Amino acid sequence: MATAAAAAARAPQTTSRPLRAWQQAALGQYEEASPKDFLVTATPGAGKTTFALTLAARLLSRREVARVIVVAPTDHLRLQWAEAADAMGIVLDPNLTNAVGPVRAGTQGYVTTYAQVAGKPMLHAARATAVKSLVILDEVHHAGDGLSWGEAVEEAYGMAARRLCLTGTPFRTKPDERIPFVRYEEDTFEGEAGGLVSRADYTYGYKEALADNVVRPVVFAAYTGTSRWRNSAGEVVAASLSEAGTKSVEMQAWRTALDPKGQWVPHVIAAMDDRITHLREEGGMPDAAGLILASDQDDARDYAKIVRRVTGKAPELILSDDPKASKKIERFATGSARIAVCVRMISEGVDVPRAAVLAWMTSYRTPLFFAQAVGRVVRSRASHESATVFLPAVRPLLSLAASMEEQRNHVMPPPKTVQGDELDLEPLPPKEKDPDGMKQWEALEADARFAHVLHGGTAHTGEGRPATVVAPEEEDFLGIPGLLTPEQTASLLAKRDEELRLRIAQSHRDDADDFMVVEDHPDEDDAGRSWRDAAELRREINKLVNRVAARTSQPQAVVHTQLRQSVPGPPSASASVDVLRARRERLRTML
Repeated sequence: MATAAAAAARAPQTTSRPLRAWQQAALGQYEEASPKDFLVTATPGAGKTTFALTLAARLLSRREVARVIVVAPTDHLRLQWAEAADAMGIVLDPNLTNAVGPVRAGTQGYVTTYAQVAGKPMLHAARATAVKSLVILDEVHHAGDGLSWGEAVEEAYGMAARRLCLTGTPFRTKPDERIPFVRYEEDTFEGEAGGLVSRADYTYGYKEALADNVVRPVVFAAYTGTSRWRNSAGEVVAASLSEAGTKSVEMQAWRTALDPKGQWVPHVIAAMDDRITHLREEGGMPDAAGLILASDQDDARDYAKIVRRVTGKAPELILSDDPKASKKIERFATGSARIAVCVRMISEGVDVPRAAVLAWMTSYRTPLFFAQAVGRVVRSRASHESATVFLPAVRPLLSLAASMEEQRNHVMPPPKTVQGDELDLEPLPPKEKDPDGMKQWEALEADARFAHVLHGGTAHTGEGRPATVVAPEEEDFLGIPGLLTPEQTASLLAKRDEELRLRIAQSHRDDADDFMVVEDHPDEDDAGRSWRDAAELRREINKLVNRVAARTSQPQAVVHTQLRQSVPGPPSASASVDVLRARRERLRTML
């Protein structure tokens, strides 16, 4: 009886939040067919996680499955899935490693990553077949990130009872690199025949989500400017972002604009900050926030300093190699900080509902990355909310923005390679090394000015006509299509852009005062006993062990053994928070 009572207490509950119409329709379609494989394509921000966990709860309660396994692209998404599942009464372990064999007692499954599955596919196969399991493959296009990943996923979950595949956009792949458990049809992409495009069992696109007020409407504000750089021959070249001519010149102008030493970046950051202020004070979003996407960690750190100088407030700097990265994302999502600067940590799947402004300061330009990144700022909480994306006025990005504006279905090719959390996303040409002391490229300067807004795939500048008079109450709705004409929206942004110039000019006159980035939000006291604390401590311990091993020229395994002798207890995978803290302090004394 006690066992039955405990099982009843752990029984999953369906979400108390009403399901959206598309989620109800997709669930109805699934339950009518009861398929082994089911692929859902739903625009970012539509609620794929809620749909998947609602389905999982139903299957668990009917005992059609006894375990739920979620495969996510990144470590942070493991935590996000575990928290969402916990809110619905499903206990999923986000910390189960490949070093631990069985699924821990007291849980109904676990969350892992594609990289972990590729590391030990047979281990995951054993877990998935030990009992009837539902495998949820989140952003399933990641199973196409190299043949090894796809083969590992197929080997691990080929015999699973049920498989649910999720993605934010249709994707295209080569005939010899099919993603497991996905149906394909022949397709012609950009005039090239012979490709395959995924076919979903249920599709919910951006157009439908916008009509249902599930996502925010997006205004794309393009900023041009003149870039000046010195090439390998020592010649000074100048070109406009929006009128660069050849592709090569356009790429170099874009690269120069993104250089932290120029004026384009601080100008656009000031425009972004102005937009956040407007949303907080007049737009009905008192917690509105913005995201800045950088190309690499060096640029991210420099952009954070510029944010501090321009706005007077330190941003949240989120880097993939920071052991506190997941905690910082969580803190930013629930806190009051205005801006977060990151590389790719919050480009896919991460839920930050209050983020409504995005500054595209990265050189990545694939359709998939663009859709996922824009998806971070379109999740709607109320019908009056809107999103704004600031981006360079270059053809590759304007083409992607126009496609989204026109409500087209995208067919996304998967990223080429994956190394950890870092995706190869077709960046601009890398910064060349300088042989024999001769610089191959040197950024000199770049200015910025508002170019246009995109509406229906057409650029509107607000120029060439009498000044548009907009009432103050209309300004509150800037960015919501239908309430302001494209020309009015462009006029407002152009006016605000001119007002920013004086502020940016003053900022550059004070440029010698190089502020250090200071945390506005100090670390909280780690008083909890949750798996979050344990996971963070394990990461810190591993990094410290690596440092001790390098300093003492001992193998890492030897350092781990010495550590367990000094601080007795179980292996780190199952050690308590107190033991992990004691081991961390012991390692610090060894440095």
